[in-house]
Amino acid sequence: MPITEILSYGFMQRALIAGTLVAVLCAILGVFLVLRRLSLIGDGLAHVTFGSVAVLLLTRVGAQSVSLAAIPLVMLASLGILRLTDKARIYGDTAIGIVSSLGIASGVVLASMAGGFNVDLFSYLFGSILAISPMETWIAAALFLIVLVAIALYYHDLFAIIFDEELARSSGIRVAAINRLLVLLTALTVVLAMKVMGIMLISALLIFPAVTALQVARGFRSTIVIAAVCAVVSVVGGIFVSFVANLPTGGVIVLVNAVLFVAAYAFRRCKE
Repeated sequence: MPITEILSYGFMQRALIAGTLVAVLCAILGVFLVLRRLSLIGDGLAHVTFGSVAVLLLTRVGAQSVSLAAIPLVMLASLGILRLTDKARIYGDTAIGIVSSLGIASGVVLASMAGGFNVDLFSYLFGSILAISPMETWIAAALFLIVLVAIALYYHDLFAIIFDEELARSSGIRVAAINRLLVLLTALTVVLAMKVMGIMLISALLIFPAVTALQVARGFRSTIVIAAVCAVVSVVGGIFVSFVANLPTGGVIVLVNAVLFVAAYAFRRCKE
């Protein structure tokens, strides 16, 4: 089938637009999270999203309202991870594990109460980017703008806390507030990525482009640019391959990311 014919379908246009927006956001935030050693927060918040979606489906919230309705719950969970880390003297990965296990456990229980895992819940678990509606595309665009503007406004503060938190604090940067901003932006992005990658695969889009870029980039800005390019290539390529080969889109996107990482790693090893 010619590419022009594939692009003539409305659902493909929406998938490519939403997928590109999600890819760029995940790549940018992924660089900050990987360098901040919070890369698994995406996985933890994804599990919380699973619990949130189960609640919303149990209460019969409309499918197009699920993404918006899940945002407050996931944002509260992201703040809970920070709270556990700061007040309970728990390492970040442990706090993520606690919140993650609570999220997935509550999701399983609520799904059982709702009568088991139905088609709607499976679409959120493993993604259904080709079924994205016009309303969900607009939601993706709005959240994309919110997150991107916030990153642009606080870019230098985010950069500072990543590489030296104590120096950032002594320089007058409100480290606690910036940490909250980072996890809240991640929560928004996780909800946004839910229909693209699926709850079970979101963390791959946060981690793979960042670690791929770190193999070949020479500076922080170039790392962000390369990560964004890798993310967009993997999402767009994954959409086309999955459509032509009739394969799960989220899984194909992860595999393309893995291929890009191996290629970047091999390139770096050849240059050493």
